[in-house]
Amino acid sequence: MSFTYEDVGATRDGGVPCPPGFRSLRERTRIGEGEEVFRRAAEALMTWRMHREMGVGVTASAERAAPDVDVTVTLAGIVRAPCRVVWAVEQARHVGWAYGTLPGHPESGEEAFVVNRTGDGTVWLTVTAFSRPARWYAKAGGPATRGFQHAYARRCGVVLRRIADPPAGP
Repeated sequence: MSFTYEDVGATRDGGVPCPPGFRSLRERTRIGEGEEVFRRAAEALMTWRMHREMGVGVTASAERAAPDVDVTVTLAGIVRAPCRVVWAVEQARHVGWAYGTLPGHPESGEEAFVVNRTGDGTVWLTVTAFSRPARWYAKAGGPATRGFQHAYARRCGVVLRRIADPPAGP
């Protein structure tokens, strides 16, 4: 199967500028501080744990995100969203990947998930995407569909923060 859009890999540099005819999304969430938080966040991101702990179904052709890995995200047990990883990066302070939509996905476009550790040690998750409706129900959803996408991106940050920076125990 081929991608449902032309600008494959456009999120690699932060998704700016957004391809013509698509809507952009960018959500940045502070995850915590320090090398251990970064390590846990990066591992949870690269192994699909963040997505699975959000309560969505994830079926992937590999245990880790890497280029050409096929991924299907299932929402509410009924909406299937087939994708393929278009790029991945694992560096000392920068880890992430992006997937692009395949036929059958409700949207057409690309979404990137990147964890960075800044110079002061702060760990951030940035979700960047560009999309447009591809299925009738995504088109019919109008602003509600867009709101769902933003809520999903914010939820990624909440879940990753919980995984990577758990509260200190007694």
